[in-house]
Amino acid sequence: MAGSDTPANRMTYSGYLRLDELLQLQSGPEGHSPGPSNDELHFIITHQAFELWFKQVRAELDAVHGYLVQESVEEVQLPQMVHHLERVIEIFRLLSNQWKVMETLSPQGFLAFRGRLGTSSGFESWQMRAMEMRLGLKQESRVSDMDPMAHMKKLHMEGKISDEAYETLDAISMEPTIEELITSWLSRTPINGSIPTEDRDEKTVDAYVDAHLATMKSHSDRVVEHMVSIGHGSVDKLKPRMDANLASARSFLKPEGETNRARAGLLFIESYPELPLLSWPRRFIDTVVQLEQSMLLFRQTHARMVERMIGRRMGTGGSSGVDYLDKTATYRIFTDLWAVRTVLLPRQSLGDVESEFYGFKSK
Repeated sequence: MAGSDTPANRMTYSGYLRLDELLQLQSGPEGHSPGPSNDELHFIITHQAFELWFKQVRAELDAVHGYLVQESVEEVQLPQMVHHLERVIEIFRLLSNQWKVMETLSPQGFLAFRGRLGTSSGFESWQMRAMEMRLGLKQESRVSDMDPMAHMKKLHMEGKISDEAYETLDAISMEPTIEELITSWLSRTPINGSIPTEDRDEKTVDAYVDAHLATMKSHSDRVVEHMVSIGHGSVDKLKPRMDANLASARSFLKPEGETNRARAGLLFIESYPELPLLSWPRRFIDTVVQLEQSMLLFRQTHARMVERMIGRRMGTGGSSGVDYLDKTATYRIFTDLWAVRTVLLPRQSLGDVESEFYGFKSK
């Protein structure tokens, strides 16, 4: 029997990567002749690279979902979640730059083979739709006529996407999203040493939110007074703006007059990031925000690249083209994580956290 170190069994770079198979996948649509020009080859390779990276992103997001879906997220798991998300952020930064390679394709160079794309469209990237669904992009937030599951079901019935792909999308559509799981996790945040299972929790959280809003009011009054004193406006013009900000903060923290515990927990984490128990939760929150930012920049870069290539003509799949892409660049999922920044106050204006629960007294 041949040993594992014989030439026949030795693993090689090409063998490990299945390189021979991979390099046979750039010939373009089956049955189309002649083969792709350099411009079309470049187009195919760029988009195949996108899809390979999307596969990695899905794996990282699935790992984060696996942690968050637990009834209780262990503190030691937060660094792992941050690690997974930081990789996704770097992937999207890389992919944003990858559009620069596409920009080496001239408008005429693209038009020379655009017809070979038929009615295919980037909207049919089931992996991108899987990422959006996993994160928690709501149907009502999408461009009005773009329902990914309805379209993917149609493609599946036509045999245009595999059983495995459709089953993956269907399973994700039935599971809680990462956005929903983060909201649930935030709602369990200990606030001033109180946790949701304690009888006094509602009163403690209400008192915390009311105190924050009162401090915001005092801070706003001082800001108006200072601006007026240096000649940067009048009370009549400045006060209505500050009052509107306060009303918005109240609506955010106490929608319909009831304290939203998840948002209160989010505010608490963002207000006291120096406390040991809150340092990794705060970093995790900021990493989620960075992830969404990286995806927004990816979409914006995509839209500008397409506009540079085809102007404002209709997309190959029948969409409005760049107009559709511009609308996708406004998609937001983690709205609370962004909105809380509007209601933050300077750390020195906040009270101390007395509870030893967080590791030490904050001052």
